[in-house]
Amino acid sequence: MTLKMDADALNAFLDSDFPQVAGQYLVETVDETTLTARLKVDQTHLRPGGTVSGPAMFALADLAIYCAILSRIGPVALAVTTNASIDFMRKPAAGRDLIAQCRVLKLGRVLAVAEALIFSDGGAEPVARCSMTYSIPPK
Repeated sequence: MTLKMDADALNAFLDSDFPQVAGQYLVETVDETTLTARLKVDQTHLRPGGTVSGPAMFALADLAIYCAILSRIGPVALAVTTNASIDFMRKPAAGRDLIAQCRVLKLGRVLAVAEALIFSDGGAEPVARCSMTYSIPPK
């Protein structure tokens, strides 16, 4: 499969169409099978106890999966999440960015299904696993 958007194009799209996430999230790499994205963790992402909050992990997974799909279909701003499931498996390491590794499992005309594993930067074991379905608007 030929990619329609590389990491630079995805980051530029996020900066222009989603300025509210600018500077927090970064698509690091994308190829035919995997997209890797980073959440630059700061104090706003933490909950009491010094761990990264569930909503911050969910947001990373959602953004990374969205970008993985866009890398294959192009800049379709109105693709939306229609289903999501997340398993929190272990506490993220305090003071480390989070890394999401995503795979698109099925890409149809109307629906796309993908998954993300989230890791603390440098960690070997995932802290969360997420699966999502996106609706792709008609052309």
